[in-house]
Amino acid sequence: MPDVLSAPLVVEFPFTRSLGPVQSAFLTGLRERTVLGVRTDDGTVLVPPVEYDPVTANELGDLVEVAPTGTVTTWAWNPSPRRDQPLDTPFAWVLVRLDGAGTTLLHVLDAPGPDAVRTGMRVRIRWSATRTGAITDIACFEPYEGEPGPTEPAPHTGEFADPVTGIVTPARLDYVHTPGRAQSAYIKALEERRTVGERCPSCRKVYVPPRGACPTCGVATAEQVEVGPRGTVTTFCIVNIKAAHTANLDIEVPYVYAHIALDGADLALHGRIAGIPYDQVRMGLRVEPVWTGAGRGSRHPDHYRPTGEPDADYDTYKELV
Repeated sequence: MPDVLSAPLVVEFPFTRSLGPVQSAFLTGLRERTVLGVRTDDGTVLVPPVEYDPVTANELGDLVEVAPTGTVTTWAWNPSPRRDQPLDTPFAWVLVRLDGAGTTLLHVLDAPGPDAVRTGMRVRIRWSATRTGAITDIACFEPYEGEPGPTEPAPHTGEFADPVTGIVTPARLDYVHTPGRAQSAYIKALEERRTVGERCPSCRKVYVPPRGACPTCGVATAEQVEVGPRGTVTTFCIVNIKAAHTANLDIEVPYVYAHIALDGADLALHGRIAGIPYDQVRMGLRVEPVWTGAGRGSRHPDHYRPTGEPDADYDTYKELV
């Protein structure tokens, strides 16, 4: 049986968004150790606040301050915290109804074990030592045996000095990818500086990278066909925004990313074009791969560069545009 390939794969990007007046006031308030909610048309106080009434869809702006103490309404124990979670020791996920609020806030409770957590227990906010205007300004909740806060929230203008107007939320997905038979053969061929696709037994088209089945006919593919290494640029785009937080894509902008139809393939794959000024890249440009590393085990083409051949005629690749 052939070796099963597997590798960790991380998909990560920063999500940047601007804030409206209600969300801005809420996050700026956390920075100032103040918890704000918003009152709806029927008088319910929502914490966290939203900008539109979930029932009437009317715009909301009646901000109020609620207490930093509250009651656990439900919880779940997390025995093995993961990377970037609020605490690095076992904790409870909790929904807390803060005193004066009509809804619950999701956060974490620092407790010695699940036996120390119960629905109905009283808790209070433990503030972060350094606060920036984010939900993480609440470090966690902790058990609290003191007096409850006021049940009637106090009106608040929502005005603070130097308000928070935008946030950056990192999105990340970690998983282990195991390719199937067709993709494994494709990856192993790349280590030999070869590009291998598979031919559909019905329509006879050659697909690169192979998926193990024809996307047009829906039948299994097994016949391997070596294609390229040269190909033709079918379409392309000029990238002007540098990739953020991506160590393996530290490429100066602008650069060109293109769909490339390798000779003998019936599906264009994508790759970076280099060795030519970005404003001279064009449809029909003939290119060849430049491999990473040296010798066998190069793994994959780092980019494609012009071959110096005459441009391909449009009719030879128009079906792949």
